[in-house]
Amino acid sequence: MTDTHHRIAGLLLAAGGGRRLGGRPKALLTHRGRPLVQYAAGELRAGGCGPVHVVLGAGAHDVRERAALDGCVVVENPDWAEGMGSSLRVGLESLAAAGVPAVLVALVDQPGIGAAAVARVVAGFRDESSLVSAAYDGVRGHPVLLGARHWAGITASAAGDRGARAYLRAHAEAITLVECGDVAEPYDIDTEADLIHLE
Repeated sequence: MTDTHHRIAGLLLAAGGGRRLGGRPKALLTHRGRPLVQYAAGELRAGGCGPVHVVLGAGAHDVRERAALDGCVVVENPDWAEGMGSSLRVGLESLAAAGVPAVLVALVDQPGIGAAAVARVVAGFRDESSLVSAAYDGVRGHPVLLGARHWAGITASAAGDRGARAYLRAHAEAITLVECGDVAEPYDIDTEADLIHLE
């Protein structure tokens, strides 16, 4: 058994078009001197994920040119405009051959969730049936760890902007919640007003 069988993959969903940000792809917003997608991929690695797969959509060509995603597996979702569900499906399909027991899913527009929260959720992994989620004051949020045994069911139910939400709601009793409110902030970068969170 190789080391990769003990590794948790990271899956960064970074395909959104930033409709409420005047059509600026969120992946290319600048945070701490780097494109947001590059920053977020680095936080997944720092939190213990590997390999890291990144799903691009809006402005994918520009993102590839401007963000240093060396070492990441970059996949494009041609149907990104349909919402997060399609990006999650594309990402899970890209991981099917990676031989990893679980994937930690993160969203590019949540830069307040960094390596510390990633590491906590990864530490909750037990086996391929694991479902682990960060919680903020007891409320489930991101990132979410999905054991490989759940991927087919999640892929089947992911639609629109819902991602894994319907599946997780149906399996709520199986989810291990890991409190992360002391090490992360789960805000989204959705509107111009949210840009104050970027550094």
